[in-house]
Amino acid sequence: MCETRLFLVREIHMKMSAAKVKMRGKKMRNQPSSVQYVESGTQNGGGGDEGPSSIHPSTKRQTNTHQRGGWVRGHQKDGGGYSREMPNYITAGAFARARAEEVSTMLKAVTKTTGSCHVFGALPKHMRRRAMSHNTKRLPCRLREVANRMRERSLQAGPKKKKEQAKRKSRKARRRHGNLLLEFNRRQRKNIWLETHIWHAKRFHMVKKWGYCLGNKPTYKCYRSCHRAMSGHCLLQDLSYYCCIELRGEEEKLLASLSQLTGKETGPTFAAALCLSGRRQGSVVVYRAGQYPTQPLGPVTFLWRPRSQELTNRQLWIWAHPTIKQDLLLELQMVCQCCDPVVPPVVTPAEVFPTLQLEPKPEKTSDAKQITETKRKRKCKDASGPPAKKILGDGTRSPSTPVTWNSSSNRIVISDLTMEIVRYRLIGPQSFSVLAETMEAATEINISKPSHLWWPEQCKSESKMNLHQQQTHVFHILKGIFSTGELPSGTVLGLTVDDPRLTLPTKKVKALPCVRPAQEMDEKRRELMLQGVPELCCQSDLWEQSVRSNVADNKTSEQELNRMRNEVLVPGSRLSPTPPQGRVPILLVQQPGKQVGNEMSSWGAGWDLLLPKGWGMAFWVPLVYRGVRIGGLNMSLKHSQNKGAPHFPHDYPDCPAGVRFQEEQEAELLAKFKRRPPAKRTNYIKHGCLAPFCCPWQQLSEECELITTEGEEERRGECQSTTEADTVMEEMTSYGEIAETKPLSRVVVLRNRKSLRLLSGWCRATTSKGQKSCRVGELPPLDRSAMTVFLTAHRMSLVWVRLSVLCKGKPELHAMVCVPTAEDLNLLKKKCGSSGPQEPPHRDHFKSSVRRRKKEPKKAAQSSWCSDNIQGKESVFSTEPNPTTSVVLNSSSSDIILGLWPDPLPSITSNCSRVTLGWVTQGDFSLSAGCGEALGFVSVTALLKTLFNQPMEHRGVLLLRNPTSLHYRFAKINIEV
Repeated sequence: MCETRLFLVREIHMKMSAAKVKMRGKKMRNQPSSVQYVESGTQNGGGGDEGPSSIHPSTKRQTNTHQRGGWVRGHQKDGGGYSREMPNYITAGAFARARAEEVSTMLKAVTKTTGSCHVFGALPKHMRRRAMSHNTKRLPCRLREVANRMRERSLQAGPKKKKEQAKRKSRKARRRHGNLLLEFNRRQRKNIWLETHIWHAKRFHMVKKWGYCLGNKPTYKCYRSCHRAMSGHCLLQDLSYYCCIELRGEEEKLLASLSQLTGKETGPTFAAALCLSGRRQGSVVVYRAGQYPTQPLGPVTFLWRPRSQELTNRQLWIWAHPTIKQDLLLELQMVCQCCDPVVPPVVTPAEVFPTLQLEPKPEKTSDAKQITETKRKRKCKDASGPPAKKILGDGTRSPSTPVTWNSSSNRIVISDLTMEIVRYRLIGPQSFSVLAETMEAATEINISKPSHLWWPEQCKSESKMNLHQQQTHVFHILKGIFSTGELPSGTVLGLTVDDPRLTLPTKKVKALPCVRPAQEMDEKRRELMLQGVPELCCQSDLWEQSVRSNVADNKTSEQELNRMRNEVLVPGSRLSPTPPQGRVPILLVQQPGKQVGNEMSSWGAGWDLLLPKGWGMAFWVPLVYRGVRIGGLNMSLKHSQNKGAPHFPHDYPDCPAGVRFQEEQEAELLAKFKRRPPAKRTNYIKHGCLAPFCCPWQQLSEECELITTEGEEERRGECQSTTEADTVMEEMTSYGEIAETKPLSRVVVLRNRKSLRLLSGWCRATTSKGQKSCRVGELPPLDRSAMTVFLTAHRMSLVWVRLSVLCKGKPELHAMVCVPTAEDLNLLKKKCGSSGPQEPPHRDHFKSSVRRRKKEPKKAAQSSWCSDNIQGKESVFSTEPNPTTSVVLNSSSSDIILGLWPDPLPSITSNCSRVTLGWVTQGDFSLSAGCGEALGFVSVTALLKTLFNQPMEHRGVLLLRNPTSLHYRFAKINIEV
């Protein structure tokens, strides 16, 4: 009982002395780091200090288990709280260093001036008065002389010039048009703004990506409504951040140069007949020169200008993602031999504003200066200079940066048209109905006098007016087509339209299709649906740089349009007559929807609208008033996911842009994981997930290749055969051994269409949820010889696959694609609705080691203190830890994050009870298919081996497991070509 009471009293005393310890810590915080004090024990009676001379400066603070904690101030009965024992020894060097640090600390405290350097700062606080700074007689006599000298010195120096702080303008002044324009231009120097930036910034969450400010997703809930718009009506997106590169030259030389960047096995190239005529837009994956099938850059779309008698050279537009623009430009300059940059001319203010030269500069007078200062307008450094102008195009580019490169050998010219052309994408079956209600074909103008506008000059040419009438006729025929997917993919139509702001409705109206039952229109509509738009109607004046500049410079201002609306007798009616500058050349390009697979054909089809720069908002607002939904970057990803197509740069692991995106995504997910408390984090080690935030494609390909190589050697040696899972588990080695046996090589994604078609047939393609098998042509059977030939041509390759969950379950990002065992397939055969097997929980070896590492310093301190009391002088040297142990602990502690595997990773394929084939890069519940769908990559080597060992009725059945779950889900694999 006595011991229990004594223990309770000791605990209460330690709690009460916590505040005193804090107070002592504040007082001793300015002491040198080498001086340390030991807390006194109960034998000495108090909380006094032994003094710095009794402790070696290199030793750590030692505490006795029999001593009471805390620091007790004041006189104590048993000796004043000071230690009665003398130190065993004193080291001269350590003692001198400790005293030297104390002396230097004291000198710093004495010489340091805190805040003010006045004389009365030396007085105690209770004696200081504000009047002392004005009347030195209020100071004590010993300080008056010094104060007078300081006062005289300050008077001789003169008054101190204070920095004038700029007064913040009122909100009304900041919201003036001129000031807003200057502010917006300043903010566009680092990141490029689209012409619809202000509209998006008010309604979207904006992100800074790829050098642009882009809208990611709306601030309101609209995921399902946007999906309904893509499926039934229309979704609008601004894709003006895509970069356009123009090539001009002879057709043969252009095709010879571009052939080095593509491969014929992947599909139509730049030389495709329909694309070369200008009637279709094409798409192709571009590689580095002569490096096919390795080192791809990314996908691009291209459009040829139709041939004409007036043009001798061909013109080509290549649209690319901003992440590959620089690499693509370098490759084009190399293959086209365009290394001579064209220095752009220096644009003077007089050239931008020629009207300013007509008026002479007024002389600066005092009256004029007085008048300008009284007005509340912004003050410009150069009052005679031109007013601020809105930035159109790339505001981050320097005026001296070249945008054109010539070739002296083959006369090819490369031009960078980034932000020179506005591109809008309309997705949905009623996309053309929206365009038909928004735009009207341009009306003719009969003017005999010469005009500086481009359209009156066009009207004087009879051939061009005939072409315009044909294009208008085709435009009216297309109004009767019910769905956008009924037209050939990539159809191009050129047209000139009136300013859509003239027909802007007073309120939003949903555009509906206009189907005409006339028999003549049906025949022409059927011809368009089969053959597409004629080549002659694909011409457009948008290809001409002079026309684009003329249209952008002579655009009707909003102020003029508002004046015209005010003069209309009937509010809301069309503004007439149409101003002569209100004609805009455009290009309409049909975007194909889903082109692969046997389900939802042409889903997500639409139209791309190409405009000259400066006319973005003039077309955006009228399109919004036709009842379309607006999508951001996240809807582009969902659009690709529903089509079953890879999205750039997310789903291109073999491209430099895809590798950078994966690194950025891994860093973002890891930072998000670290922000959560340790107790709320998912322990991925226990879930058997080695890489929850990334996909190590290189390691996966190397391990699968090693398995196949060792398996072939074993079969040649007539070794004992085992099951597939056992073979994988026995043949796999650690990642470190793999890296030593095989040098690192780049990952390659299989894009050969013939090989993909063959692999798709071996997977036994089915519909969603595997209800119905799809018809496949005659294919060679999957035997060992066919598998050997296929793998010889495509080693170390990945293949893009679509996985449909057979039962419930929603795949997530970085979900694992695994091989089912024989027991799993038997379970699926007995019970078709089986959700799937379970992964046994794994053991986290790192968690216990981290706990032991946290306890080791405490145990080492306690053991060293006990040995100090026993061994005396030798205890000082025994407290030093083992250097090898400390290095190992420090290196492991810096790399280990609880719940994550440290680098290097162990074997990926054999880490779990089921062999891993690949990972998911896009996964969610598909509203189109009505089940969970996943898109990702798997190893070609592992997939072929799995298909070869599976029975025919279950061929193509795999397992999916999310990183945060131990439950496997059955899924059917499809390779859509």
